[in-house]
Amino acid sequence: MIADRISVIMPAWGAERLMPRVLAPLMGMLSRGEVAEVIVVDDVSPDRTAEVARELGARVLTMPKNGGPGAARNFAAEHAVGDLLWFIDSDVIAWPDGAVKVAAAFADPGIGAVFGSYDDTPDGTPWFSRYKNLTHRFYHQTARRDAQTFWAGCGAVRKEVFHKAGGFDTDTYRVPSIEDIELGYRIRATGAMIAVDPTLLGKHLKVWTPRNAIFTDIFRRALPWSRLMISREGVTNDLNTSNAEKAKAVLAGLLVLSILALPLAPGVWPLMLVLAALAAAVNWRFARFLHANGGLAFAAASLAYHQIYYIYSAGAFAWCLFEYHVLGVRNRLHVP
Repeated sequence: MIADRISVIMPAWGAERLMPRVLAPLMGMLSRGEVAEVIVVDDVSPDRTAEVARELGARVLTMPKNGGPGAARNFAAEHAVGDLLWFIDSDVIAWPDGAVKVAAAFADPGIGAVFGSYDDTPDGTPWFSRYKNLTHRFYHQTARRDAQTFWAGCGAVRKEVFHKAGGFDTDTYRVPSIEDIELGYRIRATGAMIAVDPTLLGKHLKVWTPRNAIFTDIFRRALPWSRLMISREGVTNDLNTSNAEKAKAVLAGLLVLSILALPLAPGVWPLMLVLAALAAAVNWRFARFLHANGGLAFAAASLAYHQIYYIYSAGAFAWCLFEYHVLGVRNRLHVP
């Protein structure tokens, strides 16, 4: 039995319709004695999130005022009875063996935190939504097992390490952003290790559109993460900021520039073909992953868009370098 060890913490706002799906496997773990409690932190929802969660058997805490998921997680950590805090987003369905995976990871006393991955069957069926969720899965499935950062979508941390690191920084990150990534740096600074377990899975229920994805990628990910890395005087070689990903971003930029140059300089088409072949080659593992999970048309469309993703993400990083080293801006970590 590990019932006295794991406290599941789920921040929730306006998640009434999601509660039955996301809580079902967690309540199963509770009934089997695999977790000590399932806490839903209602962040002053405008709907019946708290009532539905309570009816389904969860322990419900209500925030004194709306503060975002980071603040909700911090609040729950102060009230949790377990010595392992397992954070799960309210739009993620944890797999039934999740608690067993979490407990197994922490059998190593050197592990301070562990996080998993989305599964390969996200809820959103439009190709773009599948591309976004599967891309997230790809990076986590292929990441180094010794991570530099943390992911709170389906990730756990020892309570003592969480408090030693100072919890989520809700002053800097007032809206959902990279507060879990930043926490990961501070967890590592305590001397604890962060493990990636690709078998610790959850199904993502979010449906992405190009509009909300581009906004999130730029303003909630690329800009704050770039500013964080630059302010720390170092760029990580991990997940989608690895050295290989940086090289792919440069290649994507050159490819798009060659395409844009075609109307003015038709003679560049051989260079464009070479760059396209190189882009396909360096992304071959990703392309095979996409093909295996959606077929040829899906892989082609996703890989083409991924080059655009590289460009605007790299552009955000370049801007942050400019504002830091040229404009002298040192205090721009707050997220819009």
